[in-house]
Amino acid sequence: MGAMIFSRSDLPGLHGATRDLTGPKGFHKAKMSSGDIVIIEQEDISRAVAQRLIDAKVGAVVNTRPFTSGKVPNFGPQMMLDSGIVLVENADDTVVKRLKNGKKGRLDNGQVYYGERSIGGGELLDMDTAMDRFEEAREALGDHMEALSGNMSEFVRSEAPLLIDGLGIPEVDVDMDDRKVLVVSPDPQIREKLKDLRYFIREYDPIIIAVGTAADDVLDDGHKPQVIIGDPERISSNALRSGATVILPAEPDGHAVGLERIQDLGVGAMTFPAATQDPTDLAILLANYHGASMIVNLGHPVDLGYVFNESEGQDTPSALMSRLRVGPRFVDSTAVAELYRVSKSGGGWLWALVGILVAIAVIIAIAGFTGDGDFVQNLIDSWNSLAISFQNLFGGNG
Repeated sequence: MGAMIFSRSDLPGLHGATRDLTGPKGFHKAKMSSGDIVIIEQEDISRAVAQRLIDAKVGAVVNTRPFTSGKVPNFGPQMMLDSGIVLVENADDTVVKRLKNGKKGRLDNGQVYYGERSIGGGELLDMDTAMDRFEEAREALGDHMEALSGNMSEFVRSEAPLLIDGLGIPEVDVDMDDRKVLVVSPDPQIREKLKDLRYFIREYDPIIIAVGTAADDVLDDGHKPQVIIGDPERISSNALRSGATVILPAEPDGHAVGLERIQDLGVGAMTFPAATQDPTDLAILLANYHGASMIVNLGHPVDLGYVFNESEGQDTPSALMSRLRVGPRFVDSTAVAELYRVSKSGGGWLWALVGILVAIAVIIAIAGFTGDGDFVQNLIDSWNSLAISFQNLFGGNG
């Protein structure tokens, strides 16, 4: 009796092409097809992301992270499960390392396979668990927001003189009145974001306030900050001696960390006493108090994600109140960069128009300076000569 032969389709589980949706681009330029097994690394899947996966008719989603972290009540996992998509979470890192984008694979009991070889897997998520997590997250978020409300009230009570009248904000010898101010804070994409702002910086020459370690990044990128604010222990001597006005965040009693280092370097510095120790918030209040017409923030945005995912050392009341104090003059750097971005597909007409205008200007200049009369008379003579030529060409046989 001959040996039995199994094809790949005879192997158990869900079969489909494996798709790599990990990395910084994620879903933005992802190619997905019906029945795909997609691998992601994104927690708290939203309804919008879930809908994209549902519309693509993928067969399964394997996540290296939990679909719900418990911080926010996200409905995405329930939507996908309701649409028949298999969900696997907390998958091994080996799945991403061994993944071959587009290669046919299969998913069986939470494990991803190429043929009979497993490349890793995780835990299957069912509807009951997803619904329980949703309710738990909703309750936890309500408790978190109640605590935040109390912290906000306490912060406003203690810092009202600072927020309203600028009490404690140092006087600096930097003219920010009616100027655009760029506040640069530590950011994983700081070099890329500075590059995106190069046209804005070139056009407006904004006052640059560098926060903490961002001072070194700003200098390395070829810019010179007028103000540096932060713990000097974390800033290089080169940056502190760059000629910028140095400001140290200080306790309400005036004690400032790193004052000894400043004294050792022989650099003059001012202190900024406040209840918050977040130097970005202090930089924003400093620019606002000194009359900035617009404050562009390059750094971590304070959005709902920031508020919902409050972590240790994060001063949410200070961050929110400092930005509310500035109001409509506060803009995120990504929004400013977008104004200067010309798409490759839509920018061609602009350059064509510029070329036409330049050609017209050259023709006018040649016509105006050619002839025995003055500039205007030469233009008139050239125009009349051109009109007669067209009349003879197109109307001569009439």
